[in-house]
Amino acid sequence: MLEVDALDSWYCKAQILYGVSLRVDEGECVALMGRNGAGKSTAMKTIMGLLAKRAGRVTYRGRDISTLPSHRIARLGLGWVPEDRRIFTDLTVRENLSVGRQPPRQGAPHWTEEQLFALFPNLATMTDRPGGRMSGGEQQMLTIARTLMGNPHLILLDEPSEGVAPVIVEQMAQMIVKLKREGLSILLSEQNLHFARLVADRVVVLEKGQVRYADSMQALMADEAVQRTYLSV
Repeated sequence: MLEVDALDSWYCKAQILYGVSLRVDEGECVALMGRNGAGKSTAMKTIMGLLAKRAGRVTYRGRDISTLPSHRIARLGLGWVPEDRRIFTDLTVRENLSVGRQPPRQGAPHWTEEQLFALFPNLATMTDRPGGRMSGGEQQMLTIARTLMGNPHLILLDEPSEGVAPVIVEQMAQMIVKLKREGLSILLSEQNLHFARLVADRVVVLEKGQVRYADSMQALMADEAVQRTYLSV
């Protein structure tokens, strides 16, 4: 579904990523993990074509998207849920969802508002509420639901558990498991090891913009040395 090979990227003259390689197969969740500043969000922005200075190869469903602008990447069915949510605070839940609507895609799950309200019951109770009057966890759910309205084959989820209540974190985990069952592929940026363990099939660990570890989630959970070296605070 997604293959990243030797990805480098820069903010102005500062290089952030160094030769990052990873892959996401169809219907799986891969957790991109590491401490703050490891390069997780930068990797996602680079994949989405949001950094002007980048090198390496990004292949999505067999197509090289390395040099495409971000809007064309999105139209191909690659969804991105940013860490800072970026909902339209003056629009209602329904209106935010309408903004994200795109036509159905062959081979991708097709989402309607009704299906999304079943997936996110919290949103179903506030369909006419402006986004600015929602909690952080509710806004996170809305951002994910809006992205799903684009009927993507794959989504990049950037720190979905950051700054939300534990009960919402558990709901997020259940939601990701359901999305995988629907056939959606997911690249998840995450610091919360407990959350990642619940949803991820494989893990790629970054430190200072480089891949330091890549294996199954089961293997990571059995390797306390790797956890201490790259993930502990």
